[in-house]
Amino acid sequence: MVRISSPIAVLALIVAVAFSGCGSSSSGSDASSSDLANFASPGSLVFVEGQLKPSEAMAANINWAAHGLAGVDNLGDFVISKLESSARKDGESFDFAKEVEPWLGQRAGVAFERLDGSELSEPLIAIETTDPKATEAFVSKRSKEGGGTSKDVSYEGVDFEVGGPQGNAIGVFDEALVIASSEREFKAAVDAATGDSLGGEDRFQNAISAASNGSFADAYVDVGAIIKQSDDRIDPQAQEVLQSAGIDPSEATAVASLVPQSDHIEIDLSSDLGGEKAPTGDVSKLLGSLPTDSFAAVGTSGFGGQLEEAVDSLDEAGIPPELPPNKLKDTLSQAGIDLDKIAGSFEEGAVFAEGSDRGSLGGALVLRTDGSDEAASAIASLGTLLRSARVPGVTAVSGKASGFSIRSPELGGKPLVVLAKGDRIVVGYGTRAAFAGLGTESAAALVSDPAYQAAVSLLGETPIVGYVNGPAARHLAEVLVPRSSTDFWEIVPYLKFTYIGIGSSTEGDLATAKIVAGIGT
Repeated sequence: MVRISSPIAVLALIVAVAFSGCGSSSSGSDASSSDLANFASPGSLVFVEGQLKPSEAMAANINWAAHGLAGVDNLGDFVISKLESSARKDGESFDFAKEVEPWLGQRAGVAFERLDGSELSEPLIAIETTDPKATEAFVSKRSKEGGGTSKDVSYEGVDFEVGGPQGNAIGVFDEALVIASSEREFKAAVDAATGDSLGGEDRFQNAISAASNGSFADAYVDVGAIIKQSDDRIDPQAQEVLQSAGIDPSEATAVASLVPQSDHIEIDLSSDLGGEKAPTGDVSKLLGSLPTDSFAAVGTSGFGGQLEEAVDSLDEAGIPPELPPNKLKDTLSQAGIDLDKIAGSFEEGAVFAEGSDRGSLGGALVLRTDGSDEAASAIASLGTLLRSARVPGVTAVSGKASGFSIRSPELGGKPLVVLAKGDRIVVGYGTRAAFAGLGTESAAALVSDPAYQAAVSLLGETPIVGYVNGPAARHLAEVLVPRSSTDFWEIVPYLKFTYIGIGSSTEGDLATAKIVAGIGT
């Protein structure tokens, strides 16, 4: 199991054990960020840092989550037993408590410097050690027992070993055990520790300063640099949506913090939007009015401004070959449809999905307007236009709401229904979903669902923008995903989230979000 021929895999497992909270828990408060980013080369794309010895309270929270998700009472003991059992099967002896725990420090970090094609490069791992000599002895012992070939290398006064078929490198300096994928990468870590590094960059420090206090692990991502290294391969439409929301992805950074709580898991995110001020607002009222049997729902505020930007871009580009540039608005205007006024009337929007199998699957886009009749009039005009053009499958809808439906083999067994009533416009897949999107009594709305209420409560002052009903979403996935998708079915036993709530807010060019997940126990 523990062989010098594969130090990355071996010590990544040690990190995984420690990240699981199995290190000796300290009685003090949870540690704050360390200097491990100083081992990462400047401009590194991703950096993750976590605690190896969390407080007793945090360790208890981690074990609670492990029990709820996997039925494991003590995650640390479970992982250690698997490691030691694997070693015995390989004819080796491995005692984590004696060989690793005595020198294991408080924190560990993993850095990914660049992209190799479409994937992140091999990681650089740095693990704090409280006893460098004991750590060196552990590395030397494992190197000899592994039976692999290795060579001793010295660089800038730092001694380390390079071995295995991949030429992995491992050594101890500056009170840390450093593991790299190659001799070159290890030398780069030495250079970073004594010169320029990710930890010394203002871009990194400004981002990581927004990490949550008392987190178990924090992850920094340089979104803009990833986009640049991928040759700006971001979907143009997605980029337009982000920019219309005040976000310049080419300049953005993000930080995520994992905060285990006593009754749920929380992930806090913050991002420097790298652009103008993003739209703000509270879409929770609209979200809470969606059908209670929705297995997923998400909403956004400031929808009108975003839609206006999208319409302008679409009009400028045209829809080849039928519609040349700068003709979309004029063409619809002749039919009595003013896109600018319609877009300007929308204030917020939400999407929900419902159903327990392929046959009952449905959902709708729900748009709330400012109360003017521009959007409703446009729906009536568009329905008339389609029917007069003799578009197949178009039928007028009247009664509780006005609008039209479209049936087509390409749409499957349900029609696409467009409705207008009061201050709402709904585009739904299926008649039932479309009418449900017009607004329901509170007893049949998400706001009455106990799991939704729990998510809203845990999000606190952060307005909810997204919700997932865990059991319903899991059941649908089990019905739809074929057994041949082994990756999915391997994780199904651990998908025991009772709900997931997502909240977000913005202040200037800083966006913050919170994800809370309830776990069944």
